Amino acid sequence: MERQKSLSRAIPDVGKGFGLTTGSSYIQPSELGFGKNISLTQAFLEIDIAHSERVRNIAFVKLWKWEQQNLPSLIHSIRTAIAATISFAVARLFGLPEAYWAAIATLVVMQSTLDATVLISVERIAATALGALAGALLANYFTGNLLVFGGAVFMLGLLCAAFRMEKSAYRYATITLAIIVLVPRSNAAWVVALHRFFEVSVGIVVALALTAVWPEHQPHSEKHNGE
Repeated sequence: MERQKSLSRAIPDVGKGFGLTTGSSYIQPSELGFGKNISLTQAFLEIDIAHSERVRNIAFVKLWKWEQQNLPSLIHSIRTAIAATISFAVARLFGLPEAYWAAIATLVVMQSTLDATVLISVERIAATALGALAGALLANYFTGNLLVFGGAVFMLGLLCAAFRMEKSAYRYATITLAIIVLVPRSNAAWVVALHRFFEVSVGIVVALALTAVWPEHQPHSEKHNGE
């Protein structure tokens, strides 16, 4: 009996939380679209379950949202596969030791349109050269010094900003720096730096060439992104 009284006292507060009160009188379950034989507590429970389902559906949409024009098409996938294969083959043809960096560079560049690719690719090649130069200097004179490495990453950011290079170019510079400085190799640092520069440059040039020869038609409403 005491439990029922406690539940009866709790129902008005719950009703207020759902906005189910009007003045001093409470809305009946039948007014909410439920049958007459259902209790107010059961009505609240069903409302709560429906509310939870709606929240889960909204969360799923927010976590998995896409736009039709941004999905990779069949043509885009074919172009990207061909470009990555060609760049890897060209890098191996020139005897570059880590030709996969050419393919990686191509995969990144192929995600942009030609208008965005030309200018940004020039910046990326220049930034790669900047990162390779900084990496060669650090690997020769400051081997294994993490503080100097962190300072070099910071300085590259300042240099890219001074030369009006975008964040994507800065990314290439720092990645090149990290590969040269942090990955131990038997070759001299300047040789490794030269290899990285040529590998990335081959990948960018191949992507540019294929994008120019075989452009991908973009919807006019799509926002072009150089990243």
